[in-house]
Amino acid sequence: MSDRLIDRKFIALVLLAVSTTALAGGNAKDPVEGYRNLLDHAYLPPDFDQEDWDKLWTSWEKPAREKYEKATPAERHAMMLERYGFQDVPGEKRDLPLQYTPDGKGGWVMNCFTCHGGKVNGVTIPGLPNTHIALQTLIDDVRNVKLRSKEQLTHMDVGSVMVPLGTTRGTTNAVIFGVALATFRDYDLNYKPTARPPHMLHHDMDAPPWWNVKKKSHLYADGFAPRSHRSLMQFLMVPANGPKQFAEFEPDFKKIYEYILSLEAPKYPWAIDKNLAAKGEVVFNKNCSECHGTYGKESDYPNVNVPLDVIGTDRVRYDSLGRPGFEFYEHSWFNRTSTDKVNMTPEGYVAPPLDGIWATAPYLHNGSVPTLWHLLHSKDRPVVWKRTEDGYDQKKIGLEIDTFDSVPSSVKSPVERRYYFDTKQNGKSAAGHTFPDKLNEEERTQLLEYLKTL
Repeated sequence: MSDRLIDRKFIALVLLAVSTTALAGGNAKDPVEGYRNLLDHAYLPPDFDQEDWDKLWTSWEKPAREKYEKATPAERHAMMLERYGFQDVPGEKRDLPLQYTPDGKGGWVMNCFTCHGGKVNGVTIPGLPNTHIALQTLIDDVRNVKLRSKEQLTHMDVGSVMVPLGTTRGTTNAVIFGVALATFRDYDLNYKPTARPPHMLHHDMDAPPWWNVKKKSHLYADGFAPRSHRSLMQFLMVPANGPKQFAEFEPDFKKIYEYILSLEAPKYPWAIDKNLAAKGEVVFNKNCSECHGTYGKESDYPNVNVPLDVIGTDRVRYDSLGRPGFEFYEHSWFNRTSTDKVNMTPEGYVAPPLDGIWATAPYLHNGSVPTLWHLLHSKDRPVVWKRTEDGYDQKKIGLEIDTFDSVPSSVKSPVERRYYFDTKQNGKSAAGHTFPDKLNEEERTQLLEYLKTL
């Protein structure tokens, strides 16, 4: 039996125990119902139907098409999931992947797990960032199939021509989705079809893990939006949904919110050197806890917003939202039930909680750093890297990768290029967060071991 198979069986047992505990009750009123709402209730129009899905392979590059034609049904299913960054629903036999919900009429409707349902070491975890998602590849293929079949295009097919969905697998342009959608609404969420799109600073983001939401007072990288169930509903602002639909959906999203608050971080499933980790805890509490909080029985998370000139990470996300966006949210329906105020002048980025950080690679808000070791060694971060599909680096704690000085010249198609994370692209810099550079190598080794325990 291979080490990889042993690892997957081990981690599967651990994660199954974690997910079962969360769904059995957790700290919420009814987390199971919230989970089912995401999987079973459609809140958006469908992106495509089963017939389109079955034809997507015909839009693939010739080598991929030829491989698909020769594959077994099981192999074809795996190829579809891998190409688009999807996973099967854990513990269920279901025709649709975790990231899509049936509309009851044959249509496939995108759900929140598109960005917030992923896998680590080949094991799927709802609430984990989907660091495989290839949304631009998916919609490009869907559009090609529909155009050849002379089908009507949907909001995603048309919108993706003007708003890029993601330039690298595992990241999306989600913030700008929200900016674009909000432009066509008044504060009561009435649709304004004649509104003009704003200036949009496109950039890719790495989704945060859902199990840390309960620790935060405000959401998003800059922490501008007060946490609430309504904050989860911003991506429902398609033309088909007006104030009436938002009012109808709200009870469901209260339960979805309860489900999210019930989630707990998965525990590191491999061996941990307890003595080394204990020394790392001392290093952490001395050097990292002021921003990232403390952990264990006396845990505390401070919600610290670190000024941009201090954190030094890529600023494109920070520059993409300004006062008009904050003011819209402040006065809109989304914020009317909140007792907290919108942060109108965030200084930089919020230092996130680190629960389950071993599972959430890549790191930084744009997903530019592939392992925790690279996060602790800023001078050694790769310029270009490409992950394996399911490999996990237990030594460096994070993604198993190949590194490059630049994207290989042999890479021609946009689909293939999206497998490479190029830190030279706009918004994708891996610079900043150099605080660990002041530690010696022994301290960094101790710290890395401690981070496995969170």
